Amino acid sequence: MAKKHFKAESKRLLDLMIHSIYTNREIFLRELISNASDALDKLHYLSLTDEAVRAQCNDLHIFLRPDKDARTLTITDNGVGMTAEELEQNLGTIAKSGTLQFKESLESADEETLGNIIGQFGVGFYSAFMVSDAVTVRTRSCKTGEANCWTSTGADGYTITPCEKETCGTEITLQLKADTEHEDYSEYLQPYRLQHLVKTYSDYIRYPIRMELEKTRTVGEGDDRKTETYTEIETVNSMVPIWKRSKSEVGEDECKAFYKQKFGDGQDPLYTVRVSAEGVVSYQAMLFVPARAPYDFYSREFQKGVALYANGVLIMEQCADLLPDHFRFVRGVVDSPDLSLNISREMLQQDHQLHTIAQNIEKKIQSELKKGLANDRETYEKFFDAFGLQLKYGAVSDFGAHKDKLQELLLFYSAAQQKRVTLAEYVAAMPEEQKYIYYACGESVQKIGALPQAELVHEKGYDMLCLTDEVDEFVMQILGEVSGKQTRSIKDDNAELQSEDAAAKVDAAAAENKDLLAFVKETLGDAVQDVVLSKKLKSHPVCLSATGGVTFEMEKYFAAMPGNEPKPKAQRVLELNAEHPAFAALKAAFADDRDRAKVLSEILYDQALLIADLPLDDPAHYAELVCSLMA
Repeated sequence: MAKKHFKAESKRLLDLMIHSIYTNREIFLRELISNASDALDKLHYLSLTDEAVRAQCNDLHIFLRPDKDARTLTITDNGVGMTAEELEQNLGTIAKSGTLQFKESLESADEETLGNIIGQFGVGFYSAFMVSDAVTVRTRSCKTGEANCWTSTGADGYTITPCEKETCGTEITLQLKADTEHEDYSEYLQPYRLQHLVKTYSDYIRYPIRMELEKTRTVGEGDDRKTETYTEIETVNSMVPIWKRSKSEVGEDECKAFYKQKFGDGQDPLYTVRVSAEGVVSYQAMLFVPARAPYDFYSREFQKGVALYANGVLIMEQCADLLPDHFRFVRGVVDSPDLSLNISREMLQQDHQLHTIAQNIEKKIQSELKKGLANDRETYEKFFDAFGLQLKYGAVSDFGAHKDKLQELLLFYSAAQQKRVTLAEYVAAMPEEQKYIYYACGESVQKIGALPQAELVHEKGYDMLCLTDEVDEFVMQILGEVSGKQTRSIKDDNAELQSEDAAAKVDAAAAENKDLLAFVKETLGDAVQDVVLSKKLKSHPVCLSATGGVTFEMEKYFAAMPGNEPKPKAQRVLELNAEHPAFAALKAAFADDRDRAKVLSEILYDQALLIADLPLDDPAHYAELVCSLMA
């Protein structure tokens, strides 16, 4: 029979397929095995209503046969087979389904358009030409019994001729390309390499994938012992993945063993999350929350994602689109029969079915963590030690878009209860008259407890959350309100910890000492935005507060970021305690000795910096000032 030619658009698409779309050439074996599995599925389906076909449904399988001498790799199935007409339809015209009729010009098709074409029937078959100079397909239809042979050397065209084939099914033989300096095509003739590819991409195909493997054994005894080589046909895939088996069939220990083997972790996961969903989108998932964060978890090098399968065939080892950033620590697998089998990441990102699965997975992970928090606090706190910081980053990311999902999962150290609590637990324990959720940020719980502003909180019998992570100030500001109670830093001017009478007394003292406060402000110059009498202090002489949108914690956070560009700084306000002897000394010096008053002003400011855990502008100068008072 004369050679037939691909249509112009099919020829171009084949060329783009080989050289552009499929960037990972080893994917060809996955594609051909998947096609073989589809052929077996079709035969099984026909057998349900056709008794003659049912008789052929014995020992359905796929067979791989490499031949190093001939440089061929043959993939055989005993599935439904194809007639000459079906060969023409399925292999003779690429993407026949009609999608190309909607393209105004394939010549101007961009990568996104090509990605949409990729999922159509038959396209994956042509990935074989990435590793082959020629492809031969011998097939016999189970419906008609006729056998035909399709051959092609690529974009030049193909022939279809009748042939002899004893059994129904399809046999695809690849004539592998010659090795070059940069390309080793002979690797696909190595049994161990083929086994590895099957394990990587097609381990969970539901039918056995078999190969003839060479083995050795010892025979004889004593001096007659010798090693001989023999061949044995083995099934090289697992067939039924653990996540497709019911919970009654798979125990928790088996799930943990799978996790450790699959992801190379020596520790058991803290949580195992299983999902089996049917409906608009059907999928199975087995997800794990590790017991510890990887060493590179908070670095740019870390790659999130779970393994994505379509009917047991691996699409992507790490599909980042299935996990939100705040749950990027989750590992596992997702398997759906509703996803197109292709390797186009761009297409996957646009797949609404993938988006639906991702949304459902996020809800399931959130639900399981909430359940863990409620039922096993000890395990949950281990989880929070490992990944609590990631939840906090998630709460503030995207301008707080995820805060409502995550605030119930956050833990903060309670000064009164001396343990970590949720915000809901903090609110439940608040005295009736307490208006705000009070918090303070610092380097450690001990330093926060020693803050001058904390005295009034303790005096009133209120609790205070001690926040020690660099992102905590942002978290509290983005949360804003929880259970009807606003979050409020004890350092804020509107913390409202003083009584109305005490506040009025401070206002009166400020009016009386306005000249002194102006003098201190003039002495300190640009170092402070203002100098005021404090409504936050009880026994301490001084403290610093910030005005404007940047707090001291934010200043420290920005200062720690890399780069030499100017960093945002908080506008400092020096607060003095009008009831403290230090203020009385300052007041007396202001009246009698202005130079001494300047010294005292600078010392009080530097002390405020130290209390706020901020660096001194000139430590040596501070030491000289203190020594001058001792002279």
